[in-house]
Amino acid sequence: MGLGKSVEKLDKYYERLHKGKAYKIKPSHVEEILRKLQARERMLLEEISDATKDSKKERLQRKLGGVREQQERARWLQDKIALVPSSEY
Repeated sequence: MGLGKSVEKLDKYYERLHKGKAYKIKPSHVEEILRKLQARERMLLEEISDATKDSKKERLQRKLGGVREQQERARWLQDKIALVPSSEY
């Protein structure tokens, strides 16, 4: 799954949360998105260290910032759904 698909899923989970349907969000799904975002972060860090052109490094840094922002969103969501009683799953 590409980064776009992960962000799309995260957006759908946020929508469910705002509609009061957090019980439909499985914690394992959010954990999977986090794992994918962390893998993407590691890949970008490696690409940044290998890049020789400043313009490429800057572009990769912007992407890295976006990935980290999505990680924060996923962690926030993870914390929110943790508050939903497990009996609702």
